Amino acid sequence: MMVQTSPSPENLRWNLRALYWDVIWYGVLAGSAVAFLAVYAARLGASSLQIGLLSAGPAIVNLAITLPAGRWLEGRHLARATFLSSVWQRIGFVIIVALPWFLDEQARVWGLVWITLIMSVPGTLLSIAFNAVFAEVVPAEWRARAVGWRNALVAVSVTLTTILCGRILDLVAPPYNYQIVFLIGGVGGMMSSYYLGRIRLASAPPLAVQARKSMRQWGETLRLGWGQLTRPRAKGKSLLRLDLLRGPFGLFMLSYLAFYACQYLGLPIFPLFYVRELDLTDGAISVGGALFHGTMMLASLCLNRVTLRLGNRKMLVASVTLFGLYPLILGFAQDAWLYYIASVVGGVVFAFLNGAMINRLMERVPADDRPAHMTLHNLALNLGILAGSLLGPALGDWLGLREALYLTAALRMLAGLLFFFLG
Repeated sequence: MMVQTSPSPENLRWNLRALYWDVIWYGVLAGSAVAFLAVYAARLGASSLQIGLLSAGPAIVNLAITLPAGRWLEGRHLARATFLSSVWQRIGFVIIVALPWFLDEQARVWGLVWITLIMSVPGTLLSIAFNAVFAEVVPAEWRARAVGWRNALVAVSVTLTTILCGRILDLVAPPYNYQIVFLIGGVGGMMSSYYLGRIRLASAPPLAVQARKSMRQWGETLRLGWGQLTRPRAKGKSLLRLDLLRGPFGLFMLSYLAFYACQYLGLPIFPLFYVRELDLTDGAISVGGALFHGTMMLASLCLNRVTLRLGNRKMLVASVTLFGLYPLILGFAQDAWLYYIASVVGGVVFAFLNGAMINRLMERVPADDRPAHMTLHNLALNLGILAGSLLGPALGDWLGLREALYLTAALRMLAGLLFFFLG
């Protein structure tokens, strides 16, 4: 168990700098490889199911290993685990660069699916460990400000990178254009990992012990199976904390699960709608992405002030309810203009939503039991991703892409009501 300690001013400044540079470089990754991954698949002729699998496949892996990952992380050096897992995950974006040299277009689509699937193994560790690290190194009174600045910085980085990549995609012939974009993303991801590796924890188990035992114990944990994972442990706690699910935190996680499912319901539909219904060029799509992240940056600068006025719970309810505006406006679009308007509105809402989701979660998670609570959150996240990513393509095929957007908008707004009662 790690005891929450107040970081020294020097350590706080060091860690905030590392977290800010981490998110700047992550923005390079997000504005290039991540932003255009589904669009790339759509250009290659991927079906709605294949695009859905880009999210659903990793969710299945995450669900399978979240519990052993959470157990493995308990009592370990979380900053080191965050760094190593981020490196292994982001190598996949570099591998994607080489796919056109070995695979035809249809095989390339399945290559994208399998690579994202494999990347999700270290990605699961990264998801749990980073949230715990952030809560450990950033005191509660600094979190709204830190999240606001991280949102603003990533928005600037993503905006500039997206515009650059949009120009590259329009000016350079395929497949070289997408190879350049994924190479940019790989470099950004590795630089982000470098700064994650510079984070200092005030309390952690000895690095020498962790380095010697970590890989052996991780392999043993994977072999234990679900039955062993849920048995009482020597300290009196099992990995699957059913006691948490029975209490208020379980209902809180139910609201997160419903939201994530509604969020990911539309993600497989959006790139297909851009390409097939609106017939947008990669450059036009990049302009929309730049508008989204540019307005997200401006709104993020107000996050701390608005959070102090409303509180984390009211911010969460309001932003989740308004989150349905993006698919609603996009559903009415016939050309790029309403897509641009939807991007502006969506960027503002997402700035407040991203901060509210993180801050409210940290507010409800006790400082002395973060790995277990973050593991449950990761389960809710990946169950939601799986449900939304598989149901979204089915709805798109059954109702049509435009009608599926309207349904997505309605469900996202209803998720706000659930947070009102349970959040």
